This record gives sequence, structure tokens and C-alpha cells, in this order.
Amino acid sequence: MTKLSVNVNKIATLRNARGGNLPDLIQVVKDIEKFGAQGITVHPRPDERHIRYEDVRNLKKTVTTEFNIEGYPSKDFIDLVMEVKPHQVTLVPDAPDAITSNNGWDTIKYQELLFNICRNFKTEGIRTSIFVNPDTVMVRNAKLCGADRIELYTENYAKIYPVSPENAIKDYCNAAAEALKQGLGLNAGHDLNLYNLNYFAKNIPQLLEVSIGHALICDALYLGLEETIRRYLGAVSGRR
Repeated sequence: MTKLSVNVNKIATLRNARGGNLPDLIQVVKDIEKFGAQGITVHPRPDERHIRYEDVRNLKKTVTTEFNIEGYPSKDFIDLVMEVKPHQVTLVPDAPDAITSNNGWDTIKYQELLFNICRNFKTEGIRTSIFVNPDTVMVRNAKLCGADRIELYTENYAKIYPVSPENAIKDYCNAAAEALKQGLGLNAGHDLNLYNLNYFAKNIPQLLEVSIGHALICDALYLGLEETIRRYLGAVSGRR
């Protein structure tokens, strides 16, 4: 079964816009889990413009499902992950000023860096995932980097899907097949939504987890959080 991990960065962004604690991030996370999501994702950035490092520490005490921390492996990020010890860490090659993730790792160029980081996390029992483009060479080399999983960067899929679903999914199916061949678990995320998620999940049956934040929170403005979670769970499981 493919798990739905909800990225709650946007909840923190809304809270930070006015200061104080409205909306209450901890309560929203509890509700997301109560409504059926199987994981919580956060992506703390150096400027703490949404998720703060202290949020990550507090969420460790709160999350009862799978906790996934994603981000660029700076020293501060590595120290935070080693302190909190989430179920999974997803390494993303974001520049500090990036608005959002916009590329996967070059797992050949950065093999030594990624290998050392993955090794350190795995000694603490933290599953490691590397964010990659749907490129079979990058997927294959993620195994040499010591990853347990990869997360496929799905922005290109989302862009092409309205024009040609078959062309949109092709590279991702190839990358998924390579991940299976290499013994890597498979996650996916970025611009997946209620419009394109069902097709993606049905065509990549080995998909273990999707991480969705922006689109899900936008849908919740109209549908309510509980109904939105229900619909995303249906889409990722092959139901409508």
C-alpha cells in the first residue's frame, strides 16, 4: 500500500505570517493523522520561514505515524536529524534561498558526500532517501550512495500530464523499474495533486510513499481537511 505523507510546511507558513500560534501546527498534525494520513513530512530551511527547528523537535513528540524530515544536508540540518532521529530523512539538493525543491541530486558528482551522510544516518537507524530526477543513471548511482530509498521529483510529470499522461509517466516508470532492480524503495513528490495522483500511483505499483503538501493544503481550503485527506488516500490507493 502506498502511504500518504502530508507535508505541513504550509501550515507553518500561515502561522508565521501573523506570529502567535494560529493555526496550531501540533493540533493540525494530530488531526491529519486522525483523518487517516500515514505520515508527516517537514522541510526545515535555514531561514525558518515555515517549519522551525523547534517545530521539528516538538513534532517528534507528537507524530504517531511515520515522521519524514527532508532538506539539504548542511551541518545544522544533519545535527537536527541526528538529534530528532525521525523514521526517514530525505536528502534534497536545495540552495538555502530556494523557494521550493527544483531538481534532484547528481548522484555521480556527489556520491562521496551522499555516501558519508547516508552512512551516518543509518548508524542511528534512520532510513535514508535521496531526491532524484527520473533518470535511470541517477537512480542506479543512488544505490552506490548508500540510500535505502529514492524520492522521484515529479514536477515534470505534473507539467506534461495534462497534455499526454502516457508521455508524462514514461520516464518515471523506467526510473521505478531501475529502483526495483537496485533494491531501492520508491517514494515520490512535488506537484502531485488530486488531478494527477491516481494515474501516477496506478502506473507505478511499487510506489511506497508520496509526500504532498502545497496542493493538499490548497484543496483543504475548499473541501476541508478531513475530506481532502480522504480524497488523497483514495487517489493514491487507486480509488477515486
